[in-house]
Amino acid sequence: MTRTPAPSDAPAHEVWEELVTSALLGTERRTPPGCEPGPGAPAALLDAAAVETVRRRAGLLPARAARRPEPAPGDDRPPLPAAAARRLMTLLTDRPGAAGGGRRGTAPDLMELLPQWLASANARGFAAPPEALPALLDAARGRTDLRPAALVFAGPRALWLARLNPDWRFALRATPGSGAGLPGPEDTDRVRELWADGLFAERVALLASLRARDPAAARALLASTWATERAEDRLMFLDSLRTGLEPADEPFLEQALADRSRNVRATAAELLSALPGSALAARMATRALTCVALDRSQDPPQITVEAPHECDAAMERDGIVAKPPTGRGERSWWLGQLVEAAPLGAWPARLGGRTPEEIAALPVADDWQGDLHAAWCRAAVRQRDAAWARALLGPPTAPEAGGPGAVSLAERAKLLGTLGAGERAEWVAGFISTHGLSEAFQLLGMCGVPWAPALGRAVVDALNIARDAGSYPWSFSGVMGLAERCLDPSEAGRLDGLLAVPDEPEDASPGAGGYWAEAFQRLVTTLRLRAAMAEELGMPCQAPGGEAG
Repeated sequence: MTRTPAPSDAPAHEVWEELVTSALLGTERRTPPGCEPGPGAPAALLDAAAVETVRRRAGLLPARAARRPEPAPGDDRPPLPAAAARRLMTLLTDRPGAAGGGRRGTAPDLMELLPQWLASANARGFAAPPEALPALLDAARGRTDLRPAALVFAGPRALWLARLNPDWRFALRATPGSGAGLPGPEDTDRVRELWADGLFAERVALLASLRARDPAAARALLASTWATERAEDRLMFLDSLRTGLEPADEPFLEQALADRSRNVRATAAELLSALPGSALAARMATRALTCVALDRSQDPPQITVEAPHECDAAMERDGIVAKPPTGRGERSWWLGQLVEAAPLGAWPARLGGRTPEEIAALPVADDWQGDLHAAWCRAAVRQRDAAWARALLGPPTAPEAGGPGAVSLAERAKLLGTLGAGERAEWVAGFISTHGLSEAFQLLGMCGVPWAPALGRAVVDALNIARDAGSYPWSFSGVMGLAERCLDPSEAGRLDGLLAVPDEPEDASPGAGGYWAEAFQRLVTTLRLRAAMAEELGMPCQAPGGEAG
């Protein structure tokens, strides 16, 4: 029978350390305190450890009980239908494995359908099931694109949970809707208290909430502590003024042009240049117009450019960055910034009263066309000028898959963002019909969901042409993935003829036909699943329309 060692008179922490040392070294090399050496030492060590564990626990003083959290707020929205609630949990728990060799099988990618499901549920005004909130917040934590819709759906309980779990603090930075759970402009005492003592994420959410409801109150609150805020915080707060930017913001932004942080100054200048009537926009127009002129002596007339020869202190104060990126000339760098910040409405008078389309069609001397048109593209996007965007995009059937001013796919995608949803879809459909899908992925990402019928038909026809050409489908996997999420579910029946394995031409890639049949099967299955999801939520077959951005 193993003898329990007598308790040691040494301090408890020393006894425990001796026992741990004996366990690590072995009882043959280190006899435990209070134990006899020999074959019974290992059992004696365990007995001693058990006794010491009880002793250590008994010596702990009880801690003060933590304050119980306030009850979670209620949610008055109607609950989800039972079938929709089950579907939500399926979407949240889906973890598809990575497919090898470019094949995903025919099963839909459920996590990619979650954003659309959330948009549909929010359109119907349903409340999230309480038991789904942790998984929903975990999903939104991992995917920033889910956060706006997920937090609207989660409702006020998301904020309650976010204050209890640091992993979900992002919810406090992106309070949905009108800022439920945050004080309104009329509750001045709570606003000042939260602004003074709240977490940074809570302060950002408060400012955004006030900005949406009372822009003047938001500006006053920001100005009250502006001088004492950290540079990185000032930049984040200033960025909130993008939403609802208005002429009344100009005095505050003009003051920010003298900020000690270069990034803050640059952001203030960018926001001011997006206000065509601002004093900064007028200063930029004066500078830019002196650099660009119309030479009528040529036939046809052409634009001439004399880029700035220096970047003076006044230009730097207005947001012009003096030092160009590596590989970029100083003069072209300064010119691009000036033209980008100048109001587009100033150019017709400078260039003979011509329309944006006529200006974009003019030749530009001395290889300045790329720089000038690229700057006009950025100005059209910043100022949300659809007329200039159309002019710079050109017709979708233009050769070289580009318009007169767009210098890259990224530029064309940004220009499309200034157009309405219908016009955007029509332009992209024409582009795909002319140029195919090889350069269409970024452009499709700018189109609303579900795709308009003409756009959906153009995509399906282009995929069918690619299949008949015998190439592998994973060359178009990005477009296929968009089609699964964006094609109108009512198009599923029209795709049935593409499910069979086609006859492969002699020069086709081996086995490509089978891969295409599998890809189209997955597309059809996903479309029918989307239709079922909409029906479970009590919606028409089409998903709610939305602007991509």
